[in-house]
Amino acid sequence: MTEEKNISFPQNITLEDRKTLTVTGVNDIGGYDEQTVTAVTELGELTIKGEDLRIVRMSVEMGELVVEGNIVSLMYSEIQPKNQGFLSKLFR
Repeated sequence: MTEEKNISFPQNITLEDRKTLTVTGVNDIGGYDEQTVTAVTELGELTIKGEDLRIVRMSVEMGELVVEGNIVSLMYSEIQPKNQGFLSKLFR
């Protein structure tokens, strides 16, 4: 019998001089380019916007993400449940 451990990391956000962003509690990266990085965190989806963004470090084991660039905004949104079917999305 295999038991999965659900490790939960505390959510911390550190922004240094609007150039270096460190986020803990990150589970995955939803997508990224030079203007937007989307991180799936314990508290919802975090969208990081800016210019010349690059992911310096992403550690799933530690739940840590480090992004460098000219950071303009940070915005949370709720994570959509994965069990939604086509009809439930259609009739929102």
